[in-house]
This record gives sequence, structure tokens and C-alpha cells, in this order.
Amino acid sequence: MLMGKHLLSFLLFALLHVAQGQYAPLVSKDTLSQEEWVKDKYDTMTLEEKIGQLFMVIASSGEDKAAIQKIKGLIKDHNIGGLIFSKGGPMRQAKLTNEYQSLSKIPLLIGMDAEWGLAMRLDSTYAFPWNMTLGAIQDTAIVSRVGNQIGKHANRLGVHINFAPDIDINIDPRNPIIGNRSFGEDRENVALKGIAFMKGMEKARVLSSGKHFPGHGDTYVDSHKSLPKLDFTRQRLDSIELYPYTKLIKEGLSSVMVAHLNVPELEPENKRPSSLSKNIITNVLKNQLNFEGLVFTDALNMKGVSDFANNGITELEAFLAGNDILLMPKDFIKSKETFLKAYQKGLITERRLAYSVKKILMAKFKAGLNEYRPIDTNNLIEDLNSPENDVIYEDAIESAITVIRDKFNLIGIKKLENKKIAYVKFGDGVNAPFLETLNKYAKVTQVNGSDIATLKKKLFDFNLIIIGFHKSNESPWKPYKFSQKELFWLQEISRQRTSNVLLSVFAKPYALSDITAYNDIDGILVAYQNSELAQKKAAEVLFGAIPAKGILPVTVSPEFPVNTSVKTESLLRLGYSTPERVGMSSLKLAKVDQLVQNGLDSLMYPGAQVLIARKGKVIYNKAFGKPTYESENQLTTNNIYDLASLTKILSTLPAVMKMEEDGKIALNDTFKDLIPEYADTEIKDVTVLKALSHYGRLPSWIAFYLETLNDKRRPSPEFYRTNPSDVFSIKVTDRMYLKDSYQDSIYSRIGRQGLKSNRYRYSDVPYY
Repeated sequence: MLMGKHLLSFLLFALLHVAQGQYAPLVSKDTLSQEEWVKDKYDTMTLEEKIGQLFMVIASSGEDKAAIQKIKGLIKDHNIGGLIFSKGGPMRQAKLTNEYQSLSKIPLLIGMDAEWGLAMRLDSTYAFPWNMTLGAIQDTAIVSRVGNQIGKHANRLGVHINFAPDIDINIDPRNPIIGNRSFGEDRENVALKGIAFMKGMEKARVLSSGKHFPGHGDTYVDSHKSLPKLDFTRQRLDSIELYPYTKLIKEGLSSVMVAHLNVPELEPENKRPSSLSKNIITNVLKNQLNFEGLVFTDALNMKGVSDFANNGITELEAFLAGNDILLMPKDFIKSKETFLKAYQKGLITERRLAYSVKKILMAKFKAGLNEYRPIDTNNLIEDLNSPENDVIYEDAIESAITVIRDKFNLIGIKKLENKKIAYVKFGDGVNAPFLETLNKYAKVTQVNGSDIATLKKKLFDFNLIIIGFHKSNESPWKPYKFSQKELFWLQEISRQRTSNVLLSVFAKPYALSDITAYNDIDGILVAYQNSELAQKKAAEVLFGAIPAKGILPVTVSPEFPVNTSVKTESLLRLGYSTPERVGMSSLKLAKVDQLVQNGLDSLMYPGAQVLIARKGKVIYNKAFGKPTYESENQLTTNNIYDLASLTKILSTLPAVMKMEEDGKIALNDTFKDLIPEYADTEIKDVTVLKALSHYGRLPSWIAFYLETLNDKRRPSPEFYRTNPSDVFSIKVTDRMYLKDSYQDSIYSRIGRQGLKSNRYRYSDVPYY
């Protein structure tokens, strides 16, 4: 009988959290254990402890001792349910979290705003691309990887819920608070990217939160400062603002954060914020959209809601409207007193309290707090800043960079020998990574001028001008617009018909909206951000090392609407990356430094440059020592070398290595194995290994070319032609083709060689 009751309770528990076929976002895989844990915790809680669970209070690892003691008091004496951490540092936050958790009867639910990673709030942590950048990516798997890595970082720091993704549809370019935090203006794109990000993060066992319900994208007022108004019809709200929520809820969205918005179509009371609206939260979000996850208010200390009612009353109205967790109350003590009085008067029923508190406990179980362990601070900083971060960021930014105009197929830049390239910097952001990477492919000269006439005069001799518009990458809220002077200069430079102009924008794409005419700009590339990797990858796109694959996530002008995209192809030039991106290790490659230094210390050479590339990416490029022992100058990676005998290493050796890997040749194969005609020659038993290591006892070199010259020591017509044919197909250089049969003469002459003394003897001969 007891087992039957237990099974019935289990079934009711599971069914309670599945509405009309929707995914139950807070139900864990171990449903039975979750039910037992929730029931056990709830049944032992006092009224004050239950009320405490409803509040998530702001904390910071940058606070003074008095603020920290205040938080400790709220945990010990008032049993608050959670903390949302703001600014500080990861090590300080980890230690504080451990201290705070040790004081809490029920483990605290720790939250953070980490939309683009912990760096949104903390120093010494990694910043991933903003949502607008991710919105330009067509491959949602990349967005999921970003979400997953952010989730891993949050999990490592003891954060259980990240208030992300932001699924506002940013329609108004003037929006002061969303903008780059949105995936864009296309509802399908926002929903797809939101789902991908959410699933990646949840895979790391971090709860997700869609925000800002019912939609903060088509406003030009910041709800931190005032109450924005969404004056739209229900049909419009359903088709735009609410659309991403319908999609993410079906895919298992853990929670929703309700914004402070005035939405007359959904809430008839004048200027009642959506965060205090029962119509919006209970009727629309829960009943109509069938949402069964946690419902958070946005911060209750924001002007968009705090001016509506007195302290305590605001929080009570938010709870009665249907919110589960009240975020950042202005005065927790006052709010708690108000809740206790409301309970005694019957305004808050035990059923209503149990509904939210049990959902909160379910979320805590799903986040792993039923088996709480303190944060391990060993290697914390290293774990949060691993090379994998750059691999994921690089993959994302490569896929996001968008070309929206390419009039003459100038991107990637071809025929470099005919180009004289200038670079002009606009904006107040850093630009060194962009210019340095441009110069890895061609000589690019930065040109400056105090006025437009001077600048145009300096630019006259250049036939290609690259303008880089660089704005601060510190946060998505930083200024992003061109100055009026820059807009005028851009117009004047573009009108010069002696050169082509390419514009690279390292800022919010809306910056392009202020350009009045695009006709004279030959190419436009949008990199979205001014990060170091965005600058480097933009340069690689311009020179064709990588293709442009992104799509424009917002409309910037009638000429460039949302989803504009010009695809460019790779020219198979080498790009630049990290070892981890191509499956190698930075730690292992660091040993190369010591090997080269050993050679310098042993006086084996005065200097060296080592370049390692794999899968089309240069992953190591360093210079050591001097050009000669007598030189006063140090080698740099820009030094020019006569390749000479390096052709053996750069061409023949990689081909032999590939053949050995493929089983077509072995190091102990002899010359007679490879060329049977050598069976009766002296060199028949020379092995591949001995030949490659210069112990093959062969002559240093053979002047094969002499036999192809005439009496005047000029190329003989017997052996060379200016145009290729079936008989003369071996290209020596432009308009010089060698007779095919001369290869046989080379091999014949090698076969007639006698063996030299048995010692190390540098030899070109085996490499033929």
C-alpha cells in the first residue's frame, strides 16, 4: 500500500510539471529522488524560510567587509534563497561563494548575468562574442559551442543559472540597452540561435533564462531608467516579441526573466509594469504559452518598476502576479515583513507559496545542489582561461564576419604585385592587430592626415585603400557611431577614382546606417566587434585566407536589409591560428623554443626562423638570433631569406613524409626497390633513410642544367620551349618549359654515380 502511494505521488509529481505536452524544464532525469528531496526540504521549512527562498539578492566579490557581513546576515538570519553576483573577480567570488554556501541551511541558487561569458561581470575571465555577432553565424552548432563553454565556466565557478540567452528581437536601432545583446531582428534567427545557445549551456548543467519577457527589442527607452512602452497589437506581439519564447519553451527553457515594460495590449492598467502584471505573467506566459519553468523578475531596483509602488509592496505585487523569484529587491527586510503580513491576512496562500518554493527547490536539485560541493579554487584561473576559449571564439568570429558589398570581387585581394595598399584608421578603438595582420600578406601603409585635403594628397599614389572603423570592444553599450568628420572623409576618399576603397567595420552594424551614399564604396566588411581576433580574421578575409560566411542579422539601410550576405571564396592563402585549433598543443610546441636555443648556444647557426603550419593555418612563427655571427641586428619574422636548398625541406621532404604515411614508401627501402633500373649500379643499396640524412655517400650536387645550354651558355632550343606542349610540359619559369624526356637523363646520370667515402656528406642528389 505504501509503495502504491509512493508511485502515485511520483506520477502526480511528474504530471504536475508537464503542461499540454510541453517539455517539463525543471524535472530532472532522476525524478523520484528529486521529488523526495523537494518534499523533504519543503516539509522541514518554517514560513520565514519559505519566504526567504523567493528572493535572490545582489552580491559582489568587489564589496567591502560591511557589505559582505550584511549578505552573511541575510543568509543566516533570513534564509534567502539565492544570490546574483555582480562585479569582482573569479577567485574572490569563488571564496565568497564557499563562505556563503557554508552558512545556508539549503544551498543557495547562484546566478549571474554572463551573456557573453563571465567577463560581462568579472575580471580575469574570458569574453566570448556578443549575441549580435553570433546572430551573423549560419551554423547553429557553433553558437551551441559558445553557450556550452560559457556554461562550463559558470559551472566551474559555482554558478547555477546564467541569465541568458537574451532573446529580444532588436528592431529599433536606437535601443540603448539591448542592441548587441540581441541575436538580431529576424525572429527565426533569434529563436534558432537562442535554442542553440540554451542547449549548449544546459548541457554544462547550468540553467538558462530567456529574457526580457515579453520583449525589450523594439524600444528606445532603457528600463533601468524609466518604463519603456510597447504599444503594439496582440497579433504583432505574438508574431514578433513572443515568438522566440514559444520556440524556446518547447525546447526546455529553464526560466524566463520578466522585464519592466508598459504593454497596454496585455495589461489594461495604465503604466503597470509587465513584471507586476498577472495578465502578462500568469495568463500569457504560463497559461497561454504553457511555461512551467522558473519565472524571475528583472532587477526590482530598476527605475522601470521601483517607482511604481513602495518598497515591499512592489515585491509582493510581483509575487502575486506569478513570479517565482524576486530579483534584487530594494529592501529585503521590508519585503519579508510585507510578505509575512500578507500571509497572515490570506493574501498569500500556502498553496501559492508551495507552488513557487517547490519549483525553486526543483531547480536547485536539477542544478546539482542536492549534492552540493564547495568550489575547488585550485587552477581556477587557468581553467577559466584555457586555450579552448580562443579556439571557440576564433571559430565563431570566422563564421560571423560578413561581406555585404563587393562591387568588383576585390575581396580577397588578388594580384598583390599590382597593388599599392594604404590603410586609414577611423574610430577611437585599437587597430594594431588589424594592421599587423594585413602586413602579413602585403605591404600596407598606414596613411594619416590632419585634414581631408592632406589625406587625399597622400593617398593619391595608392590604388587600394582599406578603411578600418574601430570602436571600443569593452562592452556592447559603448558608442558605435561614425563622427560627422569621419562620414565626410569617407565620402571624399571613396570619390577618388584613382583607387578602390574597402571599408571594414569593427563596431555594431548599425554604424553603417549613418552613411548617406554607398555607391563609391567598393567593398564593405562587417566584423561586428573590435576584439583582437575579429581584427585578425577580418584581415584574413580581405586577403582570401578564409572565406566570408556571415549574414547581416539586422537591417542597416534599405540597400542592406537583414540577411544580406556576399559570400567570398578562400584563395588558399595561409591563415593564422593557435595550435589547438588544428589539433596540436601550445605546451608541446613550446619545446621548439628550447631546441632552437640549444642550436644557438652550440654555435650551430647564428640565427633561425621557425614557421609551423597545419591545415592551412600558421600556428607557430618565431625568429631567433642574428642573420650572421657578426651582425648587430636581431632576426625578425619579416626578414627575407634565399630559400636555396630549403626547397628540399619545403617540397621534396613533405612529399616523402606523406608517401611514408600512406605506405607507398618505407625508410628502409633501397634505391633499387624504388627504381629497378638501379639494380646493377653502385647506389643500389642506398636506403631512403640514409639518403635523407645525407649518409647516402652521394656527391653534393650535379650540374644537370649545363647539358641544356648551347655554346653561348643560353637555354638550348633542343631542351626548352617558350610555350608548353605535349613534349615540353615541365615549367621552369614563365615562358620556359623543359623537355619531358630530360627527366630520364637526370635519373640516368644519378645511376652512374660512384659512392663516396662513408661519412656525412651533404647532398642534393637523393631529393630528385
